[in-house]
Amino acid sequence: MIDVVTAVVMRKGKILILRRGEEVSTYKGKWACISGYLEENERPLERAYKEMEEEAGLKKDDVKLIKEAKVIEFYDEEERKEWRVHPFLFETEKEEISIDWEHTEYRWIEPKKIKEYDTVPKLKEVITMLF
Repeated sequence: MIDVVTAVVMRKGKILILRRGEEVSTYKGKWACISGYLEENERPLERAYKEMEEEAGLKKDDVKLIKEAKVIEFYDEEERKEWRVHPFLFETEKEEISIDWEHTEYRWIEPKKIKEYDTVPKLKEVITMLF
């Protein structure tokens, strides 16, 4: 079971999505929210803050935790991996995002528009749960 966090960042009613680049190990080219692997003995919320800073340049002071949803567990046939996702919803005032090497672009979209994007598995469910 692989533990990951997913941080959905919201600004003025829109959420931040990022397109995964070709250098990441899984789900190349798919749209995702900010996410990352949980390290041993690490709390999910702490990892979420680290990932927001690494992947989007959002420091802890730039975001406010709004909600933590229940963990989602699933098996991905294509990747042959079992995932445990820890979802969080944050809010920010910052519009400009500085993405790192993991992503090629980002967009601010209305949450209901997520169904129009080719996303990582279960992202639509995570967003539905958080909203």
